[in-house]
Amino acid sequence: MPITALWILLGIAIGVVGMVPLIRLLLRRAENRARHAEGRARESERLAELGSMTGGLAHEINNPLSTVGLNAQLLAEGLRDADLPEDQRERLLRRLDALAREAERLRGILADFLQFAGRVKLAPRPVDLGQLIADLCDFFLPQSDRANVRLRMQIPDETVTIDLDEGLFKQALLNLMINAVQAMGNGAADDSSTPARDLILRLDADADEARVHVIDTGPGIDDEELARIFRPYVSSRSGGTGLGLPTSRRIVEEHGGRLTVHSDVGRGSEFVIHLPRAVQLQV
Repeated sequence: MPITALWILLGIAIGVVGMVPLIRLLLRRAENRARHAEGRARESERLAELGSMTGGLAHEINNPLSTVGLNAQLLAEGLRDADLPEDQRERLLRRLDALAREAERLRGILADFLQFAGRVKLAPRPVDLGQLIADLCDFFLPQSDRANVRLRMQIPDETVTIDLDEGLFKQALLNLMINAVQAMGNGAADDSSTPARDLILRLDADADEARVHVIDTGPGIDDEELARIFRPYVSSRSGGTGLGLPTSRRIVEEHGGRLTVHSDVGRGSEFVIHLPRAVQLQV
């Protein structure tokens, strides 16, 4: 065999031997990826089972709560006609009223939980985003007026059409608007000592995506709170369930989009819904 051929074979052999560690590394990485994928699949299955169980439990709790609230109302009606001293009647009515309010509050928490934990089923159709925002602002205007918040829209002249589940998307956007007004605090519209706050809804789009901006001029969110605002049951508002923002993000993600936030402490916050212009939605 010629010397040149021997050198070539020797070079190939050395190359193969040298590649063995690389091949082992690649096989190990592939094995780790497969193991992690299997673990994620088991975790997803466990979470799905847990979600089904907790959803069923929530339904089971919701029915007795409805009964408690109804019976509290019936007892209150009976007490008003009962032959009791006035002070005793009023005391019992206050307690029944507190019971009914707490039952209704718990029902609201359960409703938010079921909405967050349940499977999102989309019914998409082509929607004019500008018209959707205009309709939602018209609906929300009385609430913003009561909170002394000036509601403004910035809508482009051209029509921006996106395939959406209109009802679910309105809910996601409404959650962001309510969150913004609550972050800015309440003030009477005729109270000159309370400066007017701004809630701005802006729509813009390019060839790749449409963006809906929800901008407020509230106190802003510090970095520590910003890192956890999308976690379920995290709320800085007394009485809040902490499911509004996580639910909004989930709805946006089910539409193939994403929800981002930027905030300056002392100046306000901006939540942005990014929606791809072309996406095949699962129904």
